Amino acid sequence: MNKIILIKYGELTTKKANRNQFINLLDTNIKNSLKNYNIKITKNRVRMFIEVLNEEDFEIIINKLSKIFGIHSIVIANKTDNNIDNIKKEVLKITKEKNFNTFKIETKRSNKNFPIKSMEFNKELGGLILKNIPNIKVDVHNPELLIKVEIRDNDTYIYNEEIKGSGGYPVGVAGKGLLMLSGGIDSPVAGYLAMKRGIKIDCLYFESPPHTSEMAKNKVKELVKKLSNYESNIKLHIINFTNIQENIYKNINPDYMITIMRRMMYRISEKIMNKYNYLVLINGESIGQVASQTLNSMRVINNVTNIPVIRPVACLDKLEIIDIAKKIDTYETSILPYEDCCTIFLPKHPVINPKLEKCIEYETKFNYEILIEDAINNMETIDINNEKSKYNF
Repeated sequence: MNKIILIKYGELTTKKANRNQFINLLDTNIKNSLKNYNIKITKNRVRMFIEVLNEEDFEIIINKLSKIFGIHSIVIANKTDNNIDNIKKEVLKITKEKNFNTFKIETKRSNKNFPIKSMEFNKELGGLILKNIPNIKVDVHNPELLIKVEIRDNDTYIYNEEIKGSGGYPVGVAGKGLLMLSGGIDSPVAGYLAMKRGIKIDCLYFESPPHTSEMAKNKVKELVKKLSNYESNIKLHIINFTNIQENIYKNINPDYMITIMRRMMYRISEKIMNKYNYLVLINGESIGQVASQTLNSMRVINNVTNIPVIRPVACLDKLEIIDIAKKIDTYETSILPYEDCCTIFLPKHPVINPKLEKCIEYETKFNYEILIEDAINNMETIDINNEKSKYNF
């Protein structure tokens, strides 16, 4: 088999002096994702080349590559040497396998020692195709078939198939972040978008048994497993929030319960971030979507910490978020009807413009510091990766 996979870097090529750092991390991430397959990878500053040594694995590998951030596009190419006659033979072979009426040849000659210039070689190859395949013509503006020929130092790559990659930066290049994962639609999408910008994520889930069920926890595990398709291993930290939540319910004005609850979650998140050296907190807040996500609510909730917080879906509407959730296959899991701790004690009229001084006053009504320390000391942490079997609901 003379087929080979070409990886185009896209945005990574803008990194100039840091480009090698990005490419080397992408190489590592690809090798981790494909560690169970027989492949050979070579790379340079322009392309990465993956030889698949077992032809049966080709489609599986393409699918896995499509989920790796840092890849602009995936090309399935025919590889040959730089002999002119061999290139012509390979181009003709590819075109004879296709059904088309119009075509275009596009040659890129990075090897300047190749004796024929790109435009001249386009004409030679086009003439060869016209001579051997009847009832077709050249269309340089909108061809049905575009054949690309890349002539590099040692080999030539010929292709017409190009698969869109996930883009972005290789996961890990920006450091580690902690994702507040609720089990709803928004937070998995926020995690996906953070990974796309190169952030290695772990997840934090607040459970409140017996008010929340084991099925709700399994739902979150399954969401993490789906996110692990884009980053092979993710830790899920699980905090038992029951005592804190019950104290809020007993001591706090119902209108302020969600605001105080979120402030407690931020305090806990900060301590976990400091313990495990996470650089940023990530959540699925979308401006104005619910009472705790008005700008004033965000300001009051955020007041308990100085840690950086990013909200990747903040300026997306719900339909845009749902579209991404469906694309990354988290939507159907997110809508399973298992309540999380953010909804079990939801008041009828949660405050949308909370006052900071009232929050501080309400929080004096119970000793939350001890409860927070106890919750963190009893935190459960599990590793989830995309090779483990699915969790049963």
